[in-house]
Amino acid sequence: MQDVASLVTQAREGRPRAVARLISLVEGASPQLREVMAALAPLAGNAYVVGLTGSPGVGKSTSTSALVTAYRRQGKRVGVLAVDPSSPFSGGALLGDRVRMSDHASDPGVYIRSMATRGHLGGLAWAAPQAIRVLDAAGCDVVLVETVGVGQSEVEIASQADTSVVLLAPGMGDGIQAAKAGILEIGDVYVVNKADRDGADATARELNHMLGLGESRGPGDWRPPIVKTVAAREEGIDEVVEALEKHRAWMEERGVLVERRLARASREVETIAVTALRARIADLHGDRRLSALAERIVAGDLDPYRAADSLVEGLTET
Repeated sequence: MQDVASLVTQAREGRPRAVARLISLVEGASPQLREVMAALAPLAGNAYVVGLTGSPGVGKSTSTSALVTAYRRQGKRVGVLAVDPSSPFSGGALLGDRVRMSDHASDPGVYIRSMATRGHLGGLAWAAPQAIRVLDAAGCDVVLVETVGVGQSEVEIASQADTSVVLLAPGMGDGIQAAKAGILEIGDVYVVNKADRDGADATARELNHMLGLGESRGPGDWRPPIVKTVAAREEGIDEVVEALEKHRAWMEERGVLVERRLARASREVETIAVTALRARIADLHGDRRLSALAERIVAGDLDPYRAADSLVEGLTET
């Protein structure tokens, strides 16, 4: 058993090993998970959480690394949560993002953690919300969350980040995909990376046009900016940071930041409750109560919805 109080104290002091152990307890759904979350609750809520998402190959890891450099120049402590897809065969993950961010490995003001999705859909790992809280409580001023390459539904990052950055690149058909995928609805800042390639200006124009078509904004509403970058050379990154800071200031001024964090906490509670309920239902397989309900459904005495209501009521009473 880990000494959670000691780990939290060490994490606050910036000791990466303690942060790693806390996130491992979260990832492994340790029996100490509740103790960890209880200890972290009063310490979290200060970090600015930025999500970076986009199709595979647009340069998410390179952009994340460049943002780390920019924030470190401002003297801010940065946490990075890089989510990689799990292999459907071995269950493992390449975790290649840590390779691309190796320049920051020796910086005590940066903590980088790779997490495998472990089959969880939505572009994030199941334990991502709790891992974000660990980095927040450990004193990170900014937490950058890099998702796996998103498809048409993997946009969960919008519910976990204060600000969502959507990356595109010229020549990859991202404009058409973005329109299909609905990711135009989640971006607070759009970045056209690899802007030194042919077609970057056209991609930015097409994106601006589609944002205009989908707009239903009133006076004073946030209009997502489009920033062109060459992340590999850190070109345009300062403009991205400026756009992020403007969005944060806009949210704070209008109370949107608090609203987003309240919604995030509500979803987290709901997810934990539903997961616990599913686990209890799974324990009923072979239980006489479930078999008795199934027999009544087959006999036509009970419909499956009333049976489910009866089962939920029984579980919540016990």
